[in-house]
Amino acid sequence: MHFAGIRRYSERMPVNITIRSVPDDVRDELAARAKRSGRSLQEYLTAELARIASTPSPDDTLARIREHARGYPRVSTAEILDARDADRR
Repeated sequence: MHFAGIRRYSERMPVNITIRSVPDDVRDELAARAKRSGRSLQEYLTAELARIASTPSPDDTLARIREHARGYPRVSTAEILDARDADRR
């Protein structure tokens, strides 16, 4: 039974992620950064993953810009140059 406003158990519980074959030097650097920030490696990585997930990727940003630009009026190169030259007179 599912009640409105109450999320299912699986939606509330965090997910475990396993990353295999992390080079020792990468693990050591991440552990050092975690220590400098006063957090455990797990806390540090969880915060970093949340930061990455909340920041749009460059591809997503570019796609959003291109979609937005579709609404711009079409302007030819000649119109741009004419406007530039008119500004210089």
